[in-house]
Amino acid sequence: MTIRAQVAGIGHYLPERVVPNAEFETKLDTSDEWIRTRSGIERRHFAAEGQTTSDLATRAANAALADAGLTAADIDALIVATSTPDLTFPSAATMVQARLGMNQGFAFDIQAVCAGFVYGLSTANALIVSGQARRVMVIGAETFSRILDWNDRSTCVLFGDGAGALILEAGEGGNTKSDRGILAVDLHSDGQFRDLLYVDGGVSTNSIGHLRMEGKEVFRHAVEKLAATARTVMEKADITPEEVDWIVPHQANIRIINGTAKKLGLSMDHVIVTVQDHGNTSAASIPLALSVGKSEGKIAKGDLVITEAIGGGLAWGAVLLRW
Repeated sequence: MTIRAQVAGIGHYLPERVVPNAEFETKLDTSDEWIRTRSGIERRHFAAEGQTTSDLATRAANAALADAGLTAADIDALIVATSTPDLTFPSAATMVQARLGMNQGFAFDIQAVCAGFVYGLSTANALIVSGQARRVMVIGAETFSRILDWNDRSTCVLFGDGAGALILEAGEGGNTKSDRGILAVDLHSDGQFRDLLYVDGGVSTNSIGHLRMEGKEVFRHAVEKLAATARTVMEKADITPEEVDWIVPHQANIRIINGTAKKLGLSMDHVIVTVQDHGNTSAASIPLALSVGKSEGKIAKGDLVITEAIGGGLAWGAVLLRW
């Protein structure tokens, strides 16, 4: 028998404030049509004043626990994927751990920007398969509204805030592609492209920064690299595109999502799309989309799902799992 990291529950949380594209028209030289045409985004959520990343993460964590029928006492490890933690330290994960009343186990943050949740799933899978943990909660949570340059219309209209949480637990499989759980992982990074997407400040530079992005170059790398990493996880698990039920991509731009699906030869009918409602929520975008997909009755037990993402670093990767 083989140990597999299987999905036990999922949940999400979005801040109450909804910001439609029209709100930017009074502040910037932009329009709802311009934003929708170039990104597919129609609205996004922004955290309230004083509402932090760990606040959002805790709400999503509680939703995932409820979905799984578990309590915090059942969780061995907690990972928060984020680029916008509350503080330099301690980690947002330990803050969530405390708020959940999780007095056992361990918690830590992981930072791979928009690819953070994929990296988090890979880490959780390794913990479970190696026997270091039986149940691991992976949370993607962001408050990107805190690092946007409100004078830069090319970036500030693209991002939003939110959180999603997924619980993985150890289960038995037969070491075949019909097993439930994570079947294959593929991770990459290439630091030579760091200047394509970054924040121009931080603790070591003693400055407060804003998000900067070379949109055209990021787009070019995204479509190519996302399609390649998705193909790799399929090959690792001996899966053909025809067997895949759902692609749940990082929700950055509808043109990237369309382009990746086309390269993979998959219909958009097999792609979960939430970018129109959430914008780019970085590490939170995949778990948000997974949670919405499940709540809408699309993703069901036994479905083959590919998640793939690319973010600053550049860092990218994919995870193939059977729900």
